[in-house]
Amino acid sequence: MVRFILTAVFTLSATVATAAIDIKTITSPGGINAWVVEEPSIPFVALEIRIRGGASLDEPGKRGATNLMTGLIEEGSGDMDAQAFQTKLESLAASFSYRAYDDTMSISAQFLTENKPEALALLKQSLTEPRFDQSAIDRVRAQVISGINSDEKNPNRIAGAFFDQAAFGDHPYGTNMDGTVESVTALTQEDMFTAHRNALTRERMFVSVVGDVTAEEVGSLLDELLGDLPAEGPPLPDDIDFGLAGGVTVIDYETPQSVALFGHAGIERDDEDFFAAFIINQILGAGGFESRLMEEVREKRGLTYGISTFLVPKFHAEMVLGQVASANDTIAQAIEVTRNEWARMANEGVTAEELDVAKTYLTGEYPLRFDGNGEIADIMVGMQMIGLPPEYVVNRNDYVEAVTLEEINRVASELLDPDALHFVVVGQPEGLVTSD
Repeated sequence: MVRFILTAVFTLSATVATAAIDIKTITSPGGINAWVVEEPSIPFVALEIRIRGGASLDEPGKRGATNLMTGLIEEGSGDMDAQAFQTKLESLAASFSYRAYDDTMSISAQFLTENKPEALALLKQSLTEPRFDQSAIDRVRAQVISGINSDEKNPNRIAGAFFDQAAFGDHPYGTNMDGTVESVTALTQEDMFTAHRNALTRERMFVSVVGDVTAEEVGSLLDELLGDLPAEGPPLPDDIDFGLAGGVTVIDYETPQSVALFGHAGIERDDEDFFAAFIINQILGAGGFESRLMEEVREKRGLTYGISTFLVPKFHAEMVLGQVASANDTIAQAIEVTRNEWARMANEGVTAEELDVAKTYLTGEYPLRFDGNGEIADIMVGMQMIGLPPEYVVNRNDYVEAVTLEEINRVASELLDPDALHFVVVGQPEGLVTSD
C-alpha cells in the first residue's frame, strides 16, 4: 500500500480552513487498483468507477448500443424489475448513477455506512446481473429516440453533429454516441448484453473510494463487487487526426439567431506545454468576463450574450473549440472579431498582467473543488484515467505558477492558428456563405 498525504487550503468568505487528505493507493487481491481516502468523521461513502472505452466500443451498425445499455442498467437486475430495484435503492437511501461517454463509462455510488453491505450487494447485482427486459428496452429506447429527434431541431446540436462528422469521419468521434433513430430502433436485447460485456471490463478500470471505509477492507470489497466482470474487452479505436480544414460552413436553419461552433486541432493532455495551453485558453475564452473574447465580442461590441473556448483533449484526438451565438445580422462580425483575437494572441501573445490574473484565478479556485466525498472521489478517478500521480494535487498549482510569459507566448504562437479555424454556423446569417 502506498500512502500520500496532500493538503488543500479552502477559502470560503473570510474563513480559511486546512484539510489534510491521506490518499492511499491499493491493489486488491484480484488485481484491481484503487485510490482510497479514509474519512470516518461522517458515516458516508462515495465510490467512483471509470472504465475506458465507453461509446467508442459500439459495434459496426450498432451505434447507440452502449448509451442505451447504460440507461437500462438501473431498470432491473437479478430477480428485481425496474420498480423493485428503485424501491430497494430508495429504502437504502443510496444513490447510483451510470453514464456513458465517448471514451468512458462511469459508475457512481453513494451510501450510508450502516447500509454499506446491502448497497454494495445491490450495486453488484446491477452491474453483473442486468435483466434488459424487453419492456424496459422499449421504454428507454423511446426516451433516447425522443432525445435524438429533439437534437435534430437544436441549432447547437446540429452544429456539433456536422463539426464532428467533418472532423472525424468514420471514427466513433464522428457520430453521435446516442445513435440515429434507425440504429437505435434496430437494437435488440442481445445487443444490450453484448454492449454490457464489451463496456464493463476490469482491464481498463479505475476506482476511487472516499469516506467511512478503511483501505484494508477496500481490496476485498472491490473484488466482491467487481471480480465477476469480464477481465478483458474489445480493442479501443485508433487515434485520429483532426481532419477539418479552416473555413466556414453555413447550415440553413430558420431562426432569428445563428449559433457557431468553431475550432481546430489541439494539444495532448500529457504534452509538456499543456499547462501553458491551459492558461492561454483561460485568457482567450474560458475566463468568463475576464477573457479577451468576452471583452471584445460582448463588452465592446455587444454582439453576443456569451462566447467561450475550451480545450478538449480526448483520448484519441485533441481540439481547441469555442462557441458563440449572435443575431443573424451580426454573427459575421462576431466571427471576424473572434478570428482577429485568435490571430492577435497567436502573433502578440499575452501580457504579464493577463498572465498574473489568470494564475491567481486558476490557483485560487482549484482547492475549492475538494468540497465533499463525492467530489474528491470524482477528481481522484479522473486523475488516474489520465495517468496523474497522487502528488499532482499538491503540485498542480506549482505547475501553473511555473509557466513563464515567454513559454505562454511561444505556445500561443504554436497552438493558435486563425487560418485553421473552422466555423460551423447554423441559422440564416447575413454576409456568410460556406467556404473551404
